Amino acid sequence: MQAWKKAISRVAIIAVAAAFGATAPVGSPAVAQDTKVVFSLDFITLGRHAPWYAALAQGYFKDEGLDVTIIPGQGTAQVIQAVESGTANLGFVDVPSLVLARANGSKIKMLAVNYQKAPYAIFTLSTGANVTEPKQLEGLTLGSGAGSFTPKIIKGFMNQKGLDPDKLSITNVAPPARAGALLTGKVPAIEFFVMAKPGLEKGAKDAKAELRTLLLADHGLELYSNGIAATEDYIAKHPEVVKKFVRAALKGWKFAMDNPAKAAADELKYKASLKPDVIEAELEVVRNLAVTPDVKANGYGWFDPAKMQANLDFVVKYIGVSGNAPKATDLYLTGFLPEPPIKP
Repeated sequence: MQAWKKAISRVAIIAVAAAFGATAPVGSPAVAQDTKVVFSLDFITLGRHAPWYAALAQGYFKDEGLDVTIIPGQGTAQVIQAVESGTANLGFVDVPSLVLARANGSKIKMLAVNYQKAPYAIFTLSTGANVTEPKQLEGLTLGSGAGSFTPKIIKGFMNQKGLDPDKLSITNVAPPARAGALLTGKVPAIEFFVMAKPGLEKGAKDAKAELRTLLLADHGLELYSNGIAATEDYIAKHPEVVKKFVRAALKGWKFAMDNPAKAAADELKYKASLKPDVIEAELEVVRNLAVTPDVKANGYGWFDPAKMQANLDFVVKYIGVSGNAPKATDLYLTGFLPEPPIKP
Protein backbone atom coordinates (compact mmCIF):
# COMPACT_ATOMS: atom_id res chain seq x y z
CA MET A 1 0.00 0.00 0.00
CA GLN A 2 1.33 3.46 -0.87
CA ALA A 3 2.28 5.74 2.03
CA TRP A 4 -0.57 8.20 1.40
CA LYS A 5 -3.12 5.39 1.40
CA LYS A 6 -1.74 4.12 4.72
CA ALA A 7 -2.03 7.62 6.18
CA ILE A 8 -5.65 8.01 5.05
CA SER A 9 -6.54 4.57 6.40
CA ARG A 10 -5.00 5.42 9.78
CA VAL A 11 -6.88 8.75 9.94
CA ALA A 12 -10.13 6.96 9.15
CA ILE A 13 -9.57 4.44 11.94
CA ILE A 14 -8.80 7.20 14.44
CA ALA A 15 -11.92 9.12 13.37
CA VAL A 16 -14.15 6.08 13.86
CA ALA A 17 -12.59 5.37 17.24
CA ALA A 18 -13.13 8.98 18.34
CA ALA A 19 -16.74 8.90 17.20
CA PHE A 20 -17.40 5.99 19.55
CA GLY A 21 -15.51 7.51 22.46
CA ALA A 22 -12.58 5.11 22.32
CA THR A 23 -9.64 6.15 24.49
CA ALA A 24 -7.26 3.24 23.89
CA PRO A 25 -4.47 3.60 21.32
CA VAL A 26 -5.26 2.44 17.79
CA GLY A 27 -4.60 -1.26 17.55
CA SER A 28 -5.19 -1.80 21.31
CA PRO A 29 -8.46 -3.26 22.72
CA ALA A 30 -10.66 -0.67 24.47
CA VAL A 31 -10.92 -1.23 28.23
CA ALA A 32 -14.42 -0.76 29.62
CA GLN A 33 -14.54 1.35 32.76
CA ASP A 34 -16.75 0.28 35.67
CA THR A 35 -19.62 2.67 36.36
CA LYS A 36 -19.02 4.65 39.54
CA VAL A 37 -21.84 4.52 42.08
CA VAL A 38 -21.96 6.13 45.53
CA PHE A 39 -24.21 4.48 48.11
CA SER A 40 -25.05 6.08 51.46
CA LEU A 41 -25.70 4.02 54.57
CA ASP A 42 -28.32 5.27 57.01
CA PHE A 43 -25.82 5.77 59.80
CA ILE A 44 -22.13 5.40 60.66
CA THR A 45 -20.74 2.01 59.67
CA LEU A 46 -21.85 -0.63 62.18
CA GLY A 47 -22.17 -4.40 62.26
CA ARG A 48 -25.66 -4.24 60.81
CA HIS A 49 -24.17 -2.92 57.57
CA ALA A 50 -22.02 -5.99 56.86
CA PRO A 51 -24.21 -7.14 53.90
CA TRP A 52 -23.21 -4.08 51.86
CA TYR A 53 -19.51 -4.67 52.49
CA ALA A 54 -19.92 -8.37 51.75
CA ALA A 55 -21.26 -7.38 48.32
CA LEU A 56 -18.10 -5.31 47.84
CA ALA A 57 -15.63 -7.90 49.13
CA GLN A 58 -17.23 -10.82 47.33
CA GLY A 59 -17.03 -8.94 44.04
CA TYR A 60 -20.77 -8.82 43.36
CA PHE A 61 -20.71 -5.13 42.41
CA LYS A 62 -17.58 -5.64 40.31
CA ASP A 63 -19.25 -8.53 38.49
CA GLU A 64 -21.99 -6.11 37.44
CA GLY A 65 -19.48 -3.59 36.12
CA LEU A 66 -19.97 -1.23 39.06
CA ASP A 67 -17.33 0.65 41.03
CA VAL A 68 -19.23 1.22 44.29
CA THR A 69 -18.21 3.56 47.09
CA ILE A 70 -20.07 3.22 50.41
CA ILE A 71 -20.33 6.34 52.56
CA PRO A 72 -21.70 6.71 56.12
CA GLY A 73 -24.92 8.56 56.91
CA GLN A 74 -26.25 10.52 59.87
CA GLY A 75 -29.86 9.38 59.89
CA THR A 76 -32.37 8.95 57.11
CA ALA A 77 -33.20 12.65 56.74
CA GLN A 78 -29.55 13.39 55.99
CA VAL A 79 -29.31 10.42 53.61
CA ILE A 80 -32.32 11.67 51.67
CA GLN A 81 -30.62 15.06 51.35
CA ALA A 82 -27.44 13.37 50.13
CA VAL A 83 -29.31 11.42 47.46
CA GLU A 84 -31.36 14.45 46.41
CA SER A 85 -28.21 16.57 46.05
CA GLY A 86 -26.28 13.91 44.15
CA THR A 87 -23.69 13.39 46.88
CA ALA A 88 -24.91 9.80 46.78
CA ASN A 89 -26.62 8.05 43.88
CA LEU A 90 -28.56 5.63 46.06
CA GLY A 91 -29.27 5.48 49.78
CA PHE A 92 -30.54 3.25 52.57
CA VAL A 93 -33.72 4.98 53.77
CA ASP A 94 -36.78 3.97 55.78
CA VAL A 95 -40.36 4.12 54.55
CA PRO A 96 -41.82 6.42 57.25
CA SER A 97 -39.10 9.01 56.59
CA LEU A 98 -39.67 8.63 52.86
CA VAL A 99 -43.37 9.45 53.32
CA LEU A 100 -42.46 12.64 55.18
CA ALA A 101 -39.86 13.57 52.56
CA ARG A 102 -42.24 13.01 49.63
CA ALA A 103 -44.82 15.21 51.33
CA ASN A 104 -42.18 17.95 51.34
CA GLY A 105 -41.33 17.63 47.66
CA SER A 106 -38.71 14.86 47.58
CA LYS A 107 -38.51 12.82 44.38
CA ILE A 108 -36.95 9.72 45.92
CA LYS A 109 -38.52 6.31 45.45
CA MET A 110 -37.95 2.95 47.11
CA LEU A 111 -36.72 0.12 44.88
CA ALA A 112 -36.21 -2.70 47.39
CA VAL A 113 -37.08 -3.19 51.06
CA ASN A 114 -34.36 -4.84 53.16
CA TYR A 115 -35.89 -4.45 56.63
CA GLN A 116 -39.26 -6.12 56.21
CA LYS A 117 -39.94 -5.49 59.89
CA ALA A 118 -39.46 -2.12 61.58
CA PRO A 119 -36.62 -2.05 64.15
CA TYR A 120 -38.40 0.08 66.78
CA ALA A 121 -37.89 -1.56 70.18
CA ILE A 122 -38.46 -0.75 73.84
CA PHE A 123 -35.85 -1.96 76.31
CA THR A 124 -36.33 -2.54 80.03
CA LEU A 125 -34.63 -4.58 82.74
CA SER A 126 -35.96 -7.65 84.54
CA THR A 127 -35.19 -5.85 87.78
CA GLY A 128 -37.09 -2.75 86.68
CA ALA A 129 -40.16 -2.17 84.51
CA ASN A 130 -39.80 -5.66 83.00
CA VAL A 131 -41.95 -4.89 79.94
CA THR A 132 -42.81 -8.00 77.94
CA GLU A 133 -46.29 -7.14 76.59
CA PRO A 134 -47.69 -4.06 74.80
CA LYS A 135 -50.29 -3.48 77.54
CA GLN A 136 -47.43 -2.60 79.90
CA LEU A 137 -46.74 0.53 77.84
CA GLU A 138 -49.64 2.18 79.65
CA GLY A 139 -48.22 3.95 82.70
CA LEU A 140 -44.61 3.61 81.48
CA THR A 141 -42.05 6.43 81.35
CA LEU A 142 -39.94 6.09 78.22
CA GLY A 143 -36.56 7.66 77.50
CA SER A 144 -36.62 8.97 73.94
CA GLY A 145 -35.39 11.91 71.90
CA ALA A 146 -36.85 15.39 71.64
CA GLY A 147 -38.21 15.90 68.14
CA SER A 148 -38.02 12.21 67.24
CA PHE A 149 -41.05 10.74 65.49
CA THR A 150 -40.41 7.32 67.08
CA PRO A 151 -42.67 8.12 70.09
CA LYS A 152 -45.43 8.96 67.62
CA ILE A 153 -44.96 5.55 66.00
CA ILE A 154 -45.10 3.89 69.42
CA LYS A 155 -48.26 5.80 70.35
CA GLY A 156 -49.79 5.00 66.98
CA PHE A 157 -49.06 1.34 67.64
CA MET A 158 -50.73 1.62 71.05
CA ASN A 159 -53.78 3.18 69.45
CA GLN A 160 -54.01 0.28 67.02
CA LYS A 161 -53.79 -2.18 69.93
CA GLY A 162 -56.65 -0.47 71.77
CA LEU A 163 -54.33 1.04 74.39
CA ASP A 164 -54.37 4.62 75.62
CA PRO A 165 -51.33 6.43 74.14
CA ASP A 166 -51.75 9.30 76.59
CA LYS A 167 -50.73 6.92 79.36
CA LEU A 168 -47.21 6.62 77.92
CA SER A 169 -44.94 9.35 79.28
CA ILE A 170 -41.95 10.51 77.22
CA THR A 171 -38.85 11.95 78.86
CA ASN A 172 -36.03 13.42 76.79
CA VAL A 173 -32.82 11.39 76.93
CA ALA A 174 -30.19 11.95 74.24
CA PRO A 175 -29.21 8.77 72.33
CA PRO A 176 -25.63 8.59 73.72
CA ALA A 177 -26.97 8.73 77.28
CA ARG A 178 -29.87 6.35 76.82
CA ALA A 179 -28.16 3.04 77.61
CA GLY A 180 -26.56 4.43 80.75
CA ALA A 181 -29.84 5.94 81.90
CA LEU A 182 -31.53 2.54 81.65
CA LEU A 183 -28.74 0.51 83.21
CA THR A 184 -28.38 2.88 86.18
CA GLY A 185 -32.12 3.09 86.78
CA LYS A 186 -32.51 6.76 85.88
CA VAL A 187 -35.31 5.79 83.50
CA PRO A 188 -37.35 2.57 83.57
CA ALA A 189 -37.40 2.18 79.77
CA ILE A 190 -35.72 3.45 76.62
CA GLU A 191 -36.45 3.18 72.92
CA PHE A 192 -33.78 2.29 70.40
CA PHE A 193 -33.49 0.34 67.18
CA VAL A 194 -33.41 -3.35 68.05
CA MET A 195 -29.84 -3.62 66.71
CA ALA A 196 -28.76 -2.13 70.05
CA LYS A 197 -29.84 -5.34 71.75
CA PRO A 198 -26.45 -7.16 71.89
CA GLY A 199 -24.69 -4.26 73.57
CA LEU A 200 -27.53 -3.65 76.00
CA GLU A 201 -27.67 -7.34 76.90
CA LYS A 202 -24.01 -7.21 77.91
CA GLY A 203 -24.64 -4.07 79.96
CA ALA A 204 -27.64 -5.66 81.66
CA LYS A 205 -25.59 -8.74 82.56
CA ASP A 206 -22.94 -6.53 84.12
CA ALA A 207 -25.74 -4.84 86.10
CA LYS A 208 -26.92 -8.26 87.38
CA ALA A 209 -30.15 -8.10 85.40
CA GLU A 210 -31.69 -9.50 82.24
CA LEU A 211 -32.62 -7.30 79.31
CA ARG A 212 -36.23 -7.28 78.16
CA THR A 213 -36.75 -6.40 74.49
CA LEU A 214 -40.19 -5.47 73.17
CA LEU A 215 -39.88 -5.34 69.38
CA LEU A 216 -43.10 -3.72 68.22
CA ALA A 217 -42.99 -5.58 64.91
CA ASP A 218 -43.27 -8.87 66.81
CA HIS A 219 -46.48 -7.62 68.41
CA GLY A 220 -48.40 -6.39 65.39
CA LEU A 221 -46.68 -3.23 64.10
CA GLU A 222 -46.88 -3.69 60.33
CA LEU A 223 -44.37 -1.19 59.01
CA TYR A 224 -41.64 -1.60 56.43
CA SER A 225 -38.38 0.09 57.32
CA ASN A 226 -35.12 0.55 55.40
CA GLY A 227 -34.47 -0.21 51.78
CA ILE A 228 -32.65 0.91 48.65
CA ALA A 229 -33.86 4.21 47.20
CA ALA A 230 -32.87 6.71 44.51
CA THR A 231 -34.27 9.81 42.86
CA GLU A 232 -36.73 9.48 40.01
CA ASP A 233 -34.26 11.34 37.78
CA TYR A 234 -31.34 8.99 38.51
CA ILE A 235 -33.55 5.93 38.02
CA ALA A 236 -34.86 7.25 34.68
CA LYS A 237 -31.36 8.07 33.40
CA HIS A 238 -29.63 4.94 34.69
CA PRO A 239 -32.20 2.11 34.94
CA GLU A 240 -29.71 -0.65 34.12
CA VAL A 241 -27.18 0.66 36.65
CA VAL A 242 -29.90 0.66 39.30
CA LYS A 243 -30.95 -2.91 38.45
CA LYS A 244 -27.34 -4.06 38.59
CA PHE A 245 -26.78 -2.35 41.94
CA VAL A 246 -29.91 -3.86 43.48
CA ARG A 247 -29.04 -7.35 42.22
CA ALA A 248 -25.47 -7.21 43.51
CA ALA A 249 -26.53 -5.71 46.85
CA LEU A 250 -29.14 -8.39 47.44
CA LYS A 251 -26.55 -11.07 46.67
CA GLY A 252 -24.52 -9.47 49.45
CA TRP A 253 -27.48 -9.71 51.78
CA LYS A 254 -27.95 -13.39 51.03
CA PHE A 255 -24.25 -14.04 51.52
CA ALA A 256 -24.21 -12.22 54.88
CA MET A 257 -27.29 -14.01 56.18
CA ASP A 258 -25.88 -17.39 55.10
CA ASN A 259 -22.28 -16.70 56.19
CA PRO A 260 -22.25 -14.20 59.08
CA ALA A 261 -18.66 -14.94 60.14
CA LYS A 262 -17.36 -14.45 56.59
CA ALA A 263 -19.47 -11.30 56.19
CA ALA A 264 -17.98 -9.97 59.42
CA ALA A 265 -14.49 -10.61 58.07
CA ASP A 266 -15.46 -8.83 54.84
CA GLU A 267 -16.65 -5.75 56.70
CA LEU A 268 -13.49 -5.64 58.80
CA LYS A 269 -11.48 -5.14 55.60
CA TYR A 270 -13.17 -1.75 55.27
CA LYS A 271 -13.86 -0.90 58.93
CA ALA A 272 -11.10 -2.45 61.03
CA SER A 273 -12.26 -0.76 64.26
CA LEU A 274 -15.33 -3.00 64.52
CA LYS A 275 -15.29 -6.28 66.44
CA PRO A 276 -16.21 -9.52 64.64
CA ASP A 277 -18.36 -10.86 67.48
CA VAL A 278 -20.35 -7.60 67.57
CA ILE A 279 -20.87 -7.69 63.80
CA GLU A 280 -22.14 -11.26 63.97
CA ALA A 281 -24.45 -10.43 66.88
CA GLU A 282 -25.96 -7.49 64.98
CA LEU A 283 -26.38 -9.62 61.87
CA GLU A 284 -28.40 -12.11 63.89
CA VAL A 285 -30.71 -9.27 64.95
CA VAL A 286 -30.94 -8.04 61.35
CA ARG A 287 -31.85 -11.56 60.20
CA ASN A 288 -35.07 -11.30 62.22
CA LEU A 289 -35.92 -8.08 60.39
CA ALA A 290 -34.91 -9.19 56.91
CA VAL A 291 -35.76 -12.88 56.58
CA THR A 292 -39.53 -13.16 56.86
CA PRO A 293 -42.04 -15.59 55.31
CA ASP A 294 -42.63 -13.02 52.53
CA VAL A 295 -38.92 -12.91 51.76
CA LYS A 296 -38.60 -16.69 51.82
CA ALA A 297 -41.41 -16.85 49.27
CA ASN A 298 -40.52 -13.85 47.10
CA GLY A 299 -36.85 -13.08 47.65
CA TYR A 300 -34.78 -10.37 49.33
CA GLY A 301 -35.95 -6.82 48.67
CA TRP A 302 -39.55 -7.78 47.88
CA PHE A 303 -42.40 -5.54 49.04
CA ASP A 304 -46.17 -5.54 48.81
CA PRO A 305 -47.78 -2.41 47.26
CA ALA A 306 -50.83 -2.93 49.48
CA LYS A 307 -48.62 -2.80 52.57
CA MET A 308 -46.99 0.37 51.23
CA GLN A 309 -50.46 1.92 51.16
CA ALA A 310 -51.07 0.79 54.74
CA ASN A 311 -47.69 2.24 55.77
CA LEU A 312 -48.60 5.56 54.17
CA ASP A 313 -51.95 5.61 55.98
CA PHE A 314 -50.23 4.90 59.31
CA VAL A 315 -47.72 7.72 58.89
CA VAL A 316 -50.33 10.25 57.80
CA LYS A 317 -52.65 9.34 60.68
CA TYR A 318 -50.22 8.93 63.56
CA ILE A 319 -47.12 10.95 62.65
CA GLY A 320 -48.62 13.61 60.42
CA VAL A 321 -47.17 15.21 57.31
CA SER A 322 -46.56 18.80 56.31
CA GLY A 323 -47.50 19.66 52.77
CA ASN A 324 -49.57 17.32 50.64
CA ALA A 325 -49.62 13.65 51.58
CA PRO A 326 -48.14 11.57 48.75
CA LYS A 327 -49.89 8.72 47.03
CA ALA A 328 -48.64 5.23 47.81
CA THR A 329 -47.39 4.90 44.23
CA ASP A 330 -45.20 7.96 44.83
CA LEU A 331 -43.19 5.94 47.34
CA TYR A 332 -41.87 3.10 45.20
CA LEU A 333 -41.10 1.67 41.78
CA THR A 334 -41.45 -1.99 40.88
CA GLY A 335 -39.45 -3.82 38.24
CA PHE A 336 -35.99 -3.36 39.77
CA LEU A 337 -35.75 -6.57 41.77
CA PRO A 338 -33.72 -9.39 40.24
CA GLU A 339 -35.24 -12.19 38.19
CA PRO A 340 -35.10 -14.89 39.31
CA PRO A 341 -35.46 -13.59 42.89
CA ILE A 342 -32.62 -14.03 45.36
CA LYS A 343 -34.13 -16.12 48.13
CA PRO A 344 -32.78 -17.10 51.56
